[in-house]
Amino acid sequence: MSSVVTPQRRGRDSGTEDQADGDSADSSSDEISSRSSKRSRLNLNGDASSSQRPLLSHGYLSQINAHHRKDFVQLGTTASGYQPGSIVRVKLANFVTYTAVEFFPGPSLNMVIGPNGTGKSTLVCAICLGMGWGPKHLGRAKEVSEFVKHGCQEATIAIELQGRPEQRNPVLRCVIKRDGNQSLYYINDKPSPRKDVIDLAKSFAIQIDNLCQFLPQDKVVEFSAMTPVELLWSTQRAVAPQEMLDWHKELKVLRTNQRTVQAQNSQDVETLTNLEGRQRTQEADVERMREREAIKENLEKLALAGPIVQFRETRAKHTEMKERRSKAQNSLQKLQKEVEPSLRAVNAKQYYRDQMKQLVAERKRLIETTDRRADTCARKVNNFQDKIQEVEAEKENEKKGSKANISEVRRLDQVITGLKKQLEQQPIEFDVSTYNENIRAKEREVREYRGKGGELQQNRSDLDRQGVERNQRIERGRRDLENLESQAGRQYEKLLKDNADTAKAWDWIQQHQGEFEKPVYGPPMLECSVKDPKYVDLVEATLGGTDFTAFTVQTSNDMRTLHQQLYNVFNLGRITIRTVLGTLENFPPPVSREDLRRYGLEGWVLDHIAGPDAVLAMLCESSNLHRTGIAMQDTTPQQFDVLQNSPIPRWVTRKNFYRINRRREYGASAFSTNVSEVRSARVWTDQPVDTTAKRDLQVKIDDWTEETRIIRAGIEDIRRQLLGLKNKVAELEEEKRVLQEEKEAKQKAVNAFKAIPTRIAQHEEKLNSHNKLLATVRDRLQALDDKQDDLTFEKARAALAYASVVEALQKAHDEAYEAEIMLIEAISDFEVLSGRESEVKQQLETRQREVDEIIVATAQLNTQARKLMAECQKINEGLDDATRGYLGELAGRMTPEDLQNEVESEKARLDLMHEGNGGVIREYEERQKKIDALKTRLQGIEVALEEFNANIKIVRDKWEPRLDKLVKRISASFAFNMKQISCAGEVSVHKDEEYDHWAIQIQVKFRENEPLTVLDSHRQSGGERAVSTIFYLMSLQSLTRSPFRVVDEINQGMDPRNERLVHARMVSIATGNDEQQFQSEDEENDANDEENGNKHRSMGGGSQYFLITPKLLHGLRYERGMRVLCIASGEYMPKDYTCVDFRGCVETKRKLMAIAR
Repeated sequence: MSSVVTPQRRGRDSGTEDQADGDSADSSSDEISSRSSKRSRLNLNGDASSSQRPLLSHGYLSQINAHHRKDFVQLGTTASGYQPGSIVRVKLANFVTYTAVEFFPGPSLNMVIGPNGTGKSTLVCAICLGMGWGPKHLGRAKEVSEFVKHGCQEATIAIELQGRPEQRNPVLRCVIKRDGNQSLYYINDKPSPRKDVIDLAKSFAIQIDNLCQFLPQDKVVEFSAMTPVELLWSTQRAVAPQEMLDWHKELKVLRTNQRTVQAQNSQDVETLTNLEGRQRTQEADVERMREREAIKENLEKLALAGPIVQFRETRAKHTEMKERRSKAQNSLQKLQKEVEPSLRAVNAKQYYRDQMKQLVAERKRLIETTDRRADTCARKVNNFQDKIQEVEAEKENEKKGSKANISEVRRLDQVITGLKKQLEQQPIEFDVSTYNENIRAKEREVREYRGKGGELQQNRSDLDRQGVERNQRIERGRRDLENLESQAGRQYEKLLKDNADTAKAWDWIQQHQGEFEKPVYGPPMLECSVKDPKYVDLVEATLGGTDFTAFTVQTSNDMRTLHQQLYNVFNLGRITIRTVLGTLENFPPPVSREDLRRYGLEGWVLDHIAGPDAVLAMLCESSNLHRTGIAMQDTTPQQFDVLQNSPIPRWVTRKNFYRINRRREYGASAFSTNVSEVRSARVWTDQPVDTTAKRDLQVKIDDWTEETRIIRAGIEDIRRQLLGLKNKVAELEEEKRVLQEEKEAKQKAVNAFKAIPTRIAQHEEKLNSHNKLLATVRDRLQALDDKQDDLTFEKARAALAYASVVEALQKAHDEAYEAEIMLIEAISDFEVLSGRESEVKQQLETRQREVDEIIVATAQLNTQARKLMAECQKINEGLDDATRGYLGELAGRMTPEDLQNEVESEKARLDLMHEGNGGVIREYEERQKKIDALKTRLQGIEVALEEFNANIKIVRDKWEPRLDKLVKRISASFAFNMKQISCAGEVSVHKDEEYDHWAIQIQVKFRENEPLTVLDSHRQSGGERAVSTIFYLMSLQSLTRSPFRVVDEINQGMDPRNERLVHARMVSIATGNDEQQFQSEDEENDANDEENGNKHRSMGGGSQYFLITPKLLHGLRYERGMRVLCIASGEYMPKDYTCVDFRGCVETKRKLMAIAR
């Protein structure tokens, strides 16, 4: 028995993985030379490696490397019993629980054993993911990144498969990266798409997605729940050729389509029968409705004849009206000739009147034009007057300006005289350097005093800073003193002592609560308390170590913010942060309080803790406080038995804490109980105040207070010195100001004396300028007088022109009055003549109106006739010759009144007949069309059904015999396996008209006096179903097309007897040691296994087999060809996992036992 799985789970050296890779790939020089004709085996990346490493020389570390290399070269280069596609080697790095591990499975049965949690099922996960299939086929994590070991960024899976003869063993490598949740695949170290990896696996008939071939631990329940229909399909996928699957699919599709056509055929026959019955019942109604339709048709023709009759009548009226119009126009012309002389005199008088009106209008326009000219002349006169006034104003301004110049000349004479007198006086004496030296001396003294003040100010700042620091120390000391005397303070001191990082984090959170979306709560040891002290030991027993110090956040953003601050900014280590998105209402108890008391419990642990709801919800989520019962009395054996089968998973009593662990996949009876002792509380306890710490803290506060008093005295002394310096500086500044004012006054006086000659020259220049200006004033006044005379002359000329225009305006008014009088006379004469000819005009107007009315009537008849003619033409366009002839005959013999009478007569006949359903004829005719179409379609359906029956028979004749033979072989193997444990079994095919209802039917018998019964969850126990399931899977072993099969913990839930029998059968089948025995039992299976090119394997051996189990019974059967892969892991493993040699340990033990004998 070999044992060669030695993983390292807690690597302490980053170079371990590389070292392990090199060790597993190398071989000793002796081994390589002895096998020089064979190719080198491949390393993890599919490359040949020839590096060497010296072997260890003692203990269990001395043989494993050479043994590994020997097996590896043989399995990788020759068949050695390995089927193409079998797994030769699996190597993992940073995958789930493993830091580094390497598996070397055998070609037949491989038993993977080890305690729970060591990583047996991890091998199953590696096979699935390494060959390209996803996590959904494992039933564990949803994301592939979750398979990367905690604390690592990527994981590596390498799987070496047995190649086909004369071909290189392919090495599949998968690198899983946590960032981005992505997987990278390589085939023989060449980057490849995931599809290529899966295609390569499928080329070896590997079916990871078939539970009959690959059954992970978390898929056991799913396999047990598989329906017989699903089991048939999975069985075909596992052992039948692809053509049988295609035939089954084709039969399902053909039957579905046939069923659809049959349903359509039945529906169409029923529809045809209904339609024909309705046709027979409506025939009488249709005849009556057709007669009614004939009347309606006649009415429609009469309606069409109406416009034709009206057109003929209108055309006759139009001809008659044209004759009347001609006669009326002749009569009008005759009357006009008779009255023409009288009308000519009236027209002449009317012309004279119109001429007078034009003359009056022209005279009025002349008055308006002359009036505008008079206004223009008047404005010119006014403008000249305004300009004369402006010149007069300029003369006044010149006179006033000359007076101001005279006054300025007098003032300048006086100023010049005064300046000359000042120039005759002696200037004052003034020494500028003396004043400057005195001012600089004062400035030096001010700087010296200010420098001393700056030094004192700096000393005062230092003392102020020291005082603030001492006050802060005193405040913290007093606060710490208060905390020592309060419960909250004692809890904080306890937290600070046990976990300084958490205490520091809590101080920061309290000062920055405003930066979070919702309140962030501190550790439960600060936020919560036990309501009744007598329950404190029981409550603390239900909580873990991090439960007391965990922070509680209520949003994902707050979680990120706090994580960034504590881990990345503060770099704190011992911190626990938990997110609670729900409320306390999301954690209801599993049973009511009445049921809880019946179980002997007083209440829930949650009832005895007080604190914020969010913190309590966090504790419920992490420690199930809402599902943990509590009682001060110990649990009796009777209560313990009842509680084991109750919905309560945990409860705590005065002495013990009980936890029930259930495995759902193995039934309700599969559970284990964990009992731990209740220890004394250490967190929520009331402890006396530490008097020594209190005394030391008080001494520090007193020392800091004395230092504060000394600092205040020093600050007061510096303040007094600064005040004296400030007063001295103020005195010096005042003396400096007085000196500067005296200097400026004397300097100004000296400068003024020196500027007197310049000022005298400036004033004399101004005096000359003003004298010149007075000389030019007289010239400007003379020019203004000349301009005023010119404007007065122009004004006189404009006044004369205005007088001439006013005279013309008076004449225009007189002529206008004369023209208006003549117009009045013309109007009077015209009215007299018009009165005499009014009777003649009235006759003309009467005759003219008659002519106009006849013309209008003629035009209306013409328009009406044209419309009717267009309507008749439109009617004729859509009619046949017979209908047009009939309408012409009606119009020739009927007047509109006759036509109306005929229409009313037909309507009366129509009213006497029952109207009925207006669409009955249309329905009758449409229904007849549907009947004809249905008859045609039914003929086509009959042909299609015949084709479906023929096609189904062809496919079924190929598929059914092959399926029966296959299931018969499975049944024979299954019955033989069951017989070996004194039971009976049979496998058959349940056949149905619907091919998607065909199923595998397993019948078993576990007791002698009972018949074979169908295997289901109601008749057999969990262990019996497990035995039946494993025997069925074993029955597929010799027929399977897959190069390997995996079953994870299928023996869980079996009793020892069944497990021992099942194990013996599995060993026999997997190693091929029961081949002759089985063939002698059933010689029929010795027939030729080749059919249509499909060659099945014999019952002996079959494909590679992996059995994963956490436990084994003692004394189990062992056969040559088996390989036991024992998982060895833990913190005491050597860094180089390849150094562990279990085979060497076994051989050493055998030698010692031989020596002892």
